[in-house]
Amino acid sequence: MTAIEMQFVIFRTDYKHKMNNFSIAIHGGAGTLVKGMMTPELEVQYKDALKKALDIGSDILRNGGSAIDAVEQAVISLEDSHLFNAGKGSVFTSKGKHEMDASIMDGKSLEAGAVSLVAGIKNPVSLAREVMDNSDHVFLAGEGAMEFAKFRAVEMRDEAFFYDEFRFQQWQEIKDSDKFQLDHSVKKDSKFGTVGAVACDEQGNLAAATSTGGMTNKRFGRIGDSPVIGSGTYANNQTCAVSCTGSGEFFIRGVAAYDVSCLMEYKGLSLEEAANEVVFNRLKTINGDGGLIACDRFGNITMPFNTEGMYRASLDINGKETISIYS
Repeated sequence: MTAIEMQFVIFRTDYKHKMNNFSIAIHGGAGTLVKGMMTPELEVQYKDALKKALDIGSDILRNGGSAIDAVEQAVISLEDSHLFNAGKGSVFTSKGKHEMDASIMDGKSLEAGAVSLVAGIKNPVSLAREVMDNSDHVFLAGEGAMEFAKFRAVEMRDEAFFYDEFRFQQWQEIKDSDKFQLDHSVKKDSKFGTVGAVACDEQGNLAAATSTGGMTNKRFGRIGDSPVIGSGTYANNQTCAVSCTGSGEFFIRGVAAYDVSCLMEYKGLSLEEAANEVVFNRLKTINGDGGLIACDRFGNITMPFNTEGMYRASLDINGKETISIYS
């Protein structure tokens, strides 16, 4: 073998090594700190947290694990960070409590699990997974969901675990008023929204998961799109897996996650075309702001948003890693 032939073999081997037969994307919410408010140190913290979650999910997929396990574990990592409005970093309600929502869906079986208005659950996405795997239901809420969590021995934490000084001060600004704060709003220098993950595993199976702490100072048991299958989360092996973040009421009204799938299934749009249509046209028509992450069974990824930015990270089938905040 000549030196040139040897170099080609080395190049081809290295190229194949860099390729993946899986893909994964995660988000930490749409909308961002205004660039002047985002310090270099804080930006590093956000990107490190996104990188950690991405690595956890991609390692599962790289070792032949399932998409459903990858999205659950990636979201758990984000829930465990105080930087994001989910799990540990959840915002305060009008009563100074934490009410969390989450959902998960398996694109292979179309099975799904969701929980809402739960408190003290360390990782709400895992409770949603328990609903999917170990109940005959899809959506549990409030006291019933908490009863099920105890029945399944889901990991709990006391209120101190969920306390974050930034979140507390965020609540103090509008406490005892009728105002509520959408976490991704550009009007305030806040941390933002939901967390989520989508993945395509080596078998071409898709999955999606989403988790949130809701909105600051929320009242009346408000529920956003995150735990609503078809609005904030959707996965179907025939089309795509989607996790949304943004103004929950608008994503519910637009059935945003399922709309991406429908545009692919019934109009023959590509993943990117369908996601762009939902984010930049259909949601904007009803004044909805936010974004989504999505992947299809071929491993394609798209992450459109109509806000200033979206905390996001991905690893595609070509081995390309992306970690970004702003446009």
